[in-house]
Amino acid sequence: MTAGSESVSELLPLVFADPGEARTRAEQVLRAAPPPLHASVAHQVLGIWQRDFGDLKVALGHLRRARDLAARAESADREADVLATLGVALVHAGRTRQGLTSFERGVARGTGHTRARVLYRRAYVWWVLGHHREALEDVRRALPVLRQAGDDIWTARALTLRATVHLALGAVDRAVADFTAAERLWETTGQEHDKADVVESRGLAAFRSGDIPAALRLLDEAEERYAKLGTPTYMLSIRRCEVLMAAGLAPEALAEADATIALLDRIGGQTTRKAELLLAAACAARSAGDAHTAVARAAVAVRLFAAQRRMWWETHARLVLIEARVTAGRRSGRMVADAAAVAEKLASFGSPAAPEASLLAGRIALALGWTADAERHLAVAARSRYGGPPQARVTGWVAQALRARAAGSRRGVLEACRRGLDVLDDHRMTLGASELRAHITAQGAELAALAQEVSLAQGSPRRLLEWSERWRATVLSAPPTRPPADPALLSGLTAYREIAARAEEARMEGRPVPALEREQRRLEREIRSRTHHIRGAAPHDADRFEVARLLDRLGDACLVELAVVDGRVHVLLCGQGRVRRFAGGCVAEALAEAEYVQAGLRRLAHPGADARLPLVEAGGRRLQELLLGGAARHLGAGPVVIVPPGALHRVPWALLPALRERVLSVSPSAGSWLRARETEPPPGGRHVLVRGPGLATGGAEVPEVAGRYGTATVLEGDDAHVPRVLEQLDGAALAHLAAHGTFRADSPLFSNLRMADGPLIVHDFERLARSPYRIILSSCDTARLASVGADELLGLVTALLPLGTAGVVASSAPVNDAAVVPLMLALHKGLDTGLSLAEALRDARTALPGDAVHQATGWAFAAFGAA
Repeated sequence: MTAGSESVSELLPLVFADPGEARTRAEQVLRAAPPPLHASVAHQVLGIWQRDFGDLKVALGHLRRARDLAARAESADREADVLATLGVALVHAGRTRQGLTSFERGVARGTGHTRARVLYRRAYVWWVLGHHREALEDVRRALPVLRQAGDDIWTARALTLRATVHLALGAVDRAVADFTAAERLWETTGQEHDKADVVESRGLAAFRSGDIPAALRLLDEAEERYAKLGTPTYMLSIRRCEVLMAAGLAPEALAEADATIALLDRIGGQTTRKAELLLAAACAARSAGDAHTAVARAAVAVRLFAAQRRMWWETHARLVLIEARVTAGRRSGRMVADAAAVAEKLASFGSPAAPEASLLAGRIALALGWTADAERHLAVAARSRYGGPPQARVTGWVAQALRARAAGSRRGVLEACRRGLDVLDDHRMTLGASELRAHITAQGAELAALAQEVSLAQGSPRRLLEWSERWRATVLSAPPTRPPADPALLSGLTAYREIAARAEEARMEGRPVPALEREQRRLEREIRSRTHHIRGAAPHDADRFEVARLLDRLGDACLVELAVVDGRVHVLLCGQGRVRRFAGGCVAEALAEAEYVQAGLRRLAHPGADARLPLVEAGGRRLQELLLGGAARHLGAGPVVIVPPGALHRVPWALLPALRERVLSVSPSAGSWLRARETEPPPGGRHVLVRGPGLATGGAEVPEVAGRYGTATVLEGDDAHVPRVLEQLDGAALAHLAAHGTFRADSPLFSNLRMADGPLIVHDFERLARSPYRIILSSCDTARLASVGADELLGLVTALLPLGTAGVVASSAPVNDAAVVPLMLALHKGLDTGLSLAEALRDARTALPGDAVHQATGWAFAAFGAA
């Protein structure tokens, strides 16, 4: 390559079209001993590459050399251009004063078109520093000149930057208009890196508009574009962290932030980006309940932002630091003053986070008993309840509810809670993925808890039941949105199944599997990502839960809903036309006892552990006292439906003495029981029996059950592969799946049943048009669920209930395979005589031998739903 003017002039545009190629060409130019002007361009290109993707110290060396060479070439415009690039690098290195001085010189040296480019870059730096008004002013001065010069690339950059500043100020509509105009210009250029940047920015705009699925889709698309160019994605990681937190996925956000910080530290990257990532990590840790980590990350972020003279960012970091300290249990008058000062500064910046800071000041003041101060701060925060994105409106309604509680207005508290949860209901239904719907309910947990406290104080069991139902198991109220035409998702599921099957085969043969496990984790991330892109259907208009309708449908049955208020269990006994409340025990004690009992059941699944049986039964008696209290004596003679909170989903309810001989079913909510009760069975009455590989008994119950039903479809051996199994399950009246079950606490929607070609996962079930009316899962742990969000459950059972399944029999503990066979045969005998799942399971338990292994097996299984 020669060092001719034409080829060198191409380098600067190329650095944002194909950064790697620009770097290679710049190095070739320098090896050719070019004149000062050309060498200045080459060093500037290398400086930009190192500034954005490498070591800042190396970048500053190249840029200072580029500046000196421009001065030697006696080109004022060349020198001004380099001074602007150097200014950006100095600010990213935390040398804010030097960076701004470099810009002052650049503006003074440049003329016309070059000066406009310098002003654009200074506007970028003002945005980095949080000086949004100054950024908008410099863009205002630069844009007319860039447009007049016909410079589409720099005009598009200026529009993209202005849109980003508008987003920081909450002006989403203005931002979208600028992003749209910029995108039209980018389509006329070959600036692939800039195009990826605008896709990323559109993702941020979608997020600010409240469209989380679109935001995640656009950020993933931007990441794919960056990957093709071989460029890192620090800013994208920061933005993805923000979206993940809003979606309730705080642990994932924290992991991403920490991984990107480690990468920046390793290469000596931009300290400005490190500070922003530390802030993101602090927010994520706080949302995940890790107050210690949140305080540590936020404190470092505050120091870095202060050293970088980034007041806007420093103030946001101070807000997170105070919130984290409050989460850790600290309260003081000084913290009220600090939060109020932060709120005032954020308001002066025009930041959308200002109401959050006012709410924080009000909370701390309330905790200290400073009611007048609390009212003042909460009144300011409450103004946000009528406008802005969903999260800001919810903040406003929380503030309003706290104001009403402080004023003694129970009616005002309930109205604010209702309005706030309505906002979240509408927002939740824009999400197509059940995982996101479940996690995002955490944002309404405080409103639901406030309403429950007031309802308890009012002494109305009906009102407490209504509010306990209002924000419980909402993910079951509507099926997830299915993406049948998404070939990438289907391909990912197939590849995942193949890799998982190969990994399992290698483990059984004692071969190492790290590479297969890495690929399996990658495919899991890809599948989750694809499902998160799915938008929800139209706003959900399902009927609200009505106590009268529940009492009417119960007949001679009684429903026991357990509400947890302030750490205590309150038993709501519904039946015979009324709702009664009984006092239970401490929920923490119940959780500890449930874990103890689960450990006992695991031991009893193996022969020789008979001595544990009395201990497990004693645990059942203690659980009954804690969870049912006096209600145990008022259950009547009919069937019982238990509705536990999410944290207590693993209780083996059939072990409790008052429930042991009863027709017993379990439901995540009274509303989901009602929907199951009113679900009609499909026409045709098809029966499907599936035997997966590797079972100790070989699924011995399946041939005998098949004989009982006559025309049942039996899938076993190679026929029991996932596509075939799904085809037969769709719309069946009864499905019996004898297959190894694996519960994934780390990722519950990857809990699975093992088929001939690999795992059948929850995501597969969600693709069914209608899941079977009744499902029997005869293997271990199939009823295990993960408690997430406010009071949501994710796992195999809860994936089936919104898809048309009215009843499920599954196990919440490991079971003895041999003991399962007689239980399943007795269960199907009852079903064949017309019994419900709960009735047949009760009778099947009583038909089992009286030894410890069989007793424990019967207790481990439960009937869910109402079929």
